[in-house]
Amino acid sequence: MPTIQCEYDKWIYKVFNQRSLTQRRANVIYSGHSNYFAMPNIKVFCGSSHPLLGERVCNRLGIANGEVTLKKFSNRETSVEIGESVRGEDVYIIQSGSGDINDNLMELLIMVHACKIASADRVTAIIPLFPYARQDKKDKSRAPISAKLVANMLSVAGTDHGFFDIPVDNLYAEPAVLRWIKENVEGYEEAVIVSPDAGGAKRVTSIADKLNCDFALIHKERKRANEVATMVLVGDVKEKIAILVDDMADTCGTMCLAGDKLFKAGASKVYAILTHGIFSGNALEKINNTPFEAVVVTNSIPQEHHRKKCPKLKVIDIGMILAEAIRRTHNGESVSYLFNNVPM
Repeated sequence: MPTIQCEYDKWIYKVFNQRSLTQRRANVIYSGHSNYFAMPNIKVFCGSSHPLLGERVCNRLGIANGEVTLKKFSNRETSVEIGESVRGEDVYIIQSGSGDINDNLMELLIMVHACKIASADRVTAIIPLFPYARQDKKDKSRAPISAKLVANMLSVAGTDHGFFDIPVDNLYAEPAVLRWIKENVEGYEEAVIVSPDAGGAKRVTSIADKLNCDFALIHKERKRANEVATMVLVGDVKEKIAILVDDMADTCGTMCLAGDKLFKAGASKVYAILTHGIFSGNALEKINNTPFEAVVVTNSIPQEHHRKKCPKLKVIDIGMILAEAIRRTHNGESVSYLFNNVPM
């Protein structure tokens, strides 16, 4: 909880504590102090996948990280100990599907379960990168829908707000991407927004419409997963700034081939903007060897180590978006505001 700063704040706390849980959850009273507001009956716990993002979210909310001890037994089983009472609390658990994905997923499930059986009033999973998100449909015979399995596991563990069979709020990076382009790409009005595949056409047309500029796409044919056979550019980028937009960068093979294709087509500069920067294997080496002006990702995954290896890498902070989503969910406000706006 925030430190009580004056007699006025003490009065606010007294008023809040006399209210019912529903009334306390439904309101936020601003004390008049900069970046400070009372948020009773809320706890935010951070898993081990991205502690820095969790810290930023808590700082934005003006509350301390929830006390939790995360460790491994000698046989590599995950141990979770919630270090404070969550009875009757509105609990949020931040855990991204990055790094050791299976370990982090299990850690999240155990944290959710631990809070639920400790009588938390509500448990919400905040997952910046959903694990197994790429396996979200049956694209061939006998293929599993692993994303649905993960969603079912979260629901069984005890989440009240998350994915598929329970209420879900899908947050978008588009407003933050638009702001980054306007602030950092000189002459963006004459740029071309490019999708590296046909599947991202809806994404780039939405961005192009909001920036009032042209769009193009690259048609690709794959030999197998993570390996592209041919690429065909549909659209004109000659003597224009090309901005590649995609949801994820893993091995970066497709992205770098697309960047080379745009340069060969006469683009004056090429930017790549991606929501999730995974950067497996020698992905960063590929980026360094491709003449991108900049490669922009969000911090849905820890990027500090990647930035040291790749000076072209720029990071958009989504901590403020997650914090505002938590605040709005806690207070029963609409989250749809975040679909088109970035909190200041």
